Amino acid sequence: MATHLYRSIHYWLVDHPIISQFEWNSGQTAASSPLFLSTAVAAYLSLTLLLHRFPILPTLPAATLRLASAAHSIVLCLLSLVMAVACTLSVLHQTPPDNPTWFLCFPAAAVRRRGPTFFWGYVFYLSKFLEFVDTLLILLSGSRSRRLSFLHVYHHAVVPVMCYTWLAAPVSMFSVGLVTNAAVHVLMYAYYMAAALGLRPWWKRAVTDCQITQFVFVYAVSGLMLYFHFTGPGCSGVRAWGVNATLTMLILALFVNFHLKNYAHKKKLG
Repeated sequence: MATHLYRSIHYWLVDHPIISQFEWNSGQTAASSPLFLSTAVAAYLSLTLLLHRFPILPTLPAATLRLASAAHSIVLCLLSLVMAVACTLSVLHQTPPDNPTWFLCFPAAAVRRRGPTFFWGYVFYLSKFLEFVDTLLILLSGSRSRRLSFLHVYHHAVVPVMCYTWLAAPVSMFSVGLVTNAAVHVLMYAYYMAAALGLRPWWKRAVTDCQITQFVFVYAVSGLMLYFHFTGPGCSGVRAWGVNATLTMLILALFVNFHLKNYAHKKKLG
């Protein structure tokens, strides 16, 4: 029974022809052109800043907003769970037996953006546009001025760019960032869903702790990737990784600042 279930999951998440035969081609795969990415991010920033400065959107009734937030959160919670599991299975399936560090260091000279690992990288990239709805829900709430922070907007604008470079470069070890981020988002959107339904989950602080931990963990693994890069024939996408690492530093600093303001400072006062 368990074996049959695993084979079914593996087929639908790894072996299905649409997944196993997927190939990323910049400018040909849907939403893969630099023009699409730049237009989407520019539109997000422009509309967010405009609607924040001029709140022309109506404030939704609390019950309607809670229902919309709960529905949005459960979709992203389940999608994040699927992506975390699917990418893990895909990496295990696609890693060559004679190159167990493949997922950490794509060979710089011969990388085909093909197969289930890259398919789930593509799905993850597309999911970042779905997360723009997070901002819309804030703009439709009565607490938009308090909840719409620089951290929120910067994070939502930068992450799609980073995920695009994962595939376009392609960036070695992007699967590590994908799995860790998706796993954290399972916890985060589960919290948002519960909060929207009027509950007060105990793991609110754990969400921020995990967000900080994931960045530290990925930086640590990046050290291993750089070791392989400089001691071997080279890893793919190291320059793009450097740009992403720089962008991520600000996100990490903002999360640490948020943590200090909301937890460490309050604990000290207590």
